[in-house]
Amino acid sequence: MVVKENGKLPVSDGWARIIPFAGFMLFIGVEEGLRFLRAHHWLSFQDQTLFLLYPLKILITIILLFCFYRRYAELNWRDLSRISDTLLSLLLGLLVFILWINMDWVFTATDKGAGFNPTLFSDPLLFKGMVAVRLAGAVLVVPLIEELFWRSFMLRYLIDNDFMKVRLGQFTWFSCLVCAVLFGLEHYLIFAGIMAGLAYNLLLYRSKSIVQCIFAHAVTNLALGIYVLQSGRWSFW
Repeated sequence: MVVKENGKLPVSDGWARIIPFAGFMLFIGVEEGLRFLRAHHWLSFQDQTLFLLYPLKILITIILLFCFYRRYAELNWRDLSRISDTLLSLLLGLLVFILWINMDWVFTATDKGAGFNPTLFSDPLLFKGMVAVRLAGAVLVVPLIEELFWRSFMLRYLIDNDFMKVRLGQFTWFSCLVCAVLFGLEHYLIFAGIMAGLAYNLLLYRSKSIVQCIFAHAVTNLALGIYVLQSGRWSFW
């Protein structure tokens, strides 16, 4: 018999960090599945139709984060008041962005297609809305779910299954390297992803703060979003 906590089914601290990330990745799997079906002429649809899944993906992820938010005791937003650490996070986020756009080597990339191209929407209002949602998702939602999963959960879980007993920023070579490689494999540009994973790991070891990692990750994604909109290199999205 499952005992309820405050009238709700109990969820472990691990699952509270896994479920929002898994939900987000499930949507990506659905998108890739639909592309596969279209490539084999089993379905027919325009890219614009596929892009409309993104707002739903972000909405569902936000709902999941809200459901488990009280589990995230490591989210101490006052960490950003530590000016030296926050400045370091800002600079690191920009450095990761610069390295990212210069590590777009074809032999290190998985097949992603043309990326998210909002200019395919002819309606100006829809174009602006999709750009706003994409930027908001990349800057406010993705860094939160990824850092909670990779740096708060996985980095510690690789040290001890009872990860909550492992202090934030505890270093082992195994957890650092495995977490960075897995983080890279999650992304279209694998080597760039590994580089970013190592950078955010190092920031956690230095700051002992998940919030600083979220901030650095958000800076990277914001800079990348602005760059994509200015350059039209949609494959980065």
